[in-house]
Amino acid sequence: MATAPERLLLRLEWKVVRRLDGRLQGAHRTAHRGSGIDFTGLRAYSDGDDARHIDWNVTARLDEPHLRVFTEDRELTVWLVLDRSASMAAGRPGRGKHDVLAELALVLARMFGRGGNRVGALLFDTGMLRVVPPGTSRRHALRIGAELERTSAARGSATTDLAEMLDAAGRLARRRALIVVLSDFIGDGDWERSLQRLARRHEVVALRIVDTADDVLPEAGLIVVEDAETGEQLVVDSADPLLRVRFRAAVDARDARLTAGMRRAGVPVHRIDTDRDLAEALVEVVARTRDRSS
Repeated sequence: MATAPERLLLRLEWKVVRRLDGRLQGAHRTAHRGSGIDFTGLRAYSDGDDARHIDWNVTARLDEPHLRVFTEDRELTVWLVLDRSASMAAGRPGRGKHDVLAELALVLARMFGRGGNRVGALLFDTGMLRVVPPGTSRRHALRIGAELERTSAARGSATTDLAEMLDAAGRLARRRALIVVLSDFIGDGDWERSLQRLARRHEVVALRIVDTADDVLPEAGLIVVEDAETGEQLVVDSADPLLRVRFRAAVDARDARLTAGMRRAGVPVHRIDTDRDLAEALVEVVARTRDRSS
């Protein structure tokens, strides 16, 4: 009898992976072109080139900027950083943030693995860290799915330390890698500094999983609101105009901080809404990635 991860992956292969086959791999091949480990020669610097590859000795000798050129790595190591904190449980049954995260993780593991790349996973919650070492096969994608299922009932209630989550990814990825962070980015810690450290060594992409409950306060009179991370509860009048204005301002401020922090770190962040078709959302991510790297 098929396990839950096997049934989910089979459905995703039919509905999502077939529609994206080749697109995801192509986007990140472009992003890594010319930044591999095999040195092949030099060429004159052009606008838009990565200044980190300038050969300063040759530049000084020729009095003209020159770049060191590398061949592209044949294989890409991908780390999926998966947020398993309490806030990821928000959303309607069967389509909450943790459900979308599980689908994204399986699709990404399967698609990158089909291209011959090694995919590992870091499942993070405060006080708990699980690691699936990199692998390539379909069975390996299912192993990541099994770990997600195993941790779904084990999520804690403490506020997520986003900085520690990113630092843990940095400790795992010792060689240059593509690191995909799947999270709602609700939590504490000086995560921006940790993100900058991570982005200096690796290519980092953030997939921000968002549910309507994160952004909208329902107008339903007296309701009990609960902090998604700490579990603290409070009775409020959701129809209070002042409360609604403050709630909206807090949401906007949170989004602005996140956007600004990602921009300063040079990390693209893509919003994945829980009520959106997953294949369509990923096609958009791939298109934006290609535009950014072209």
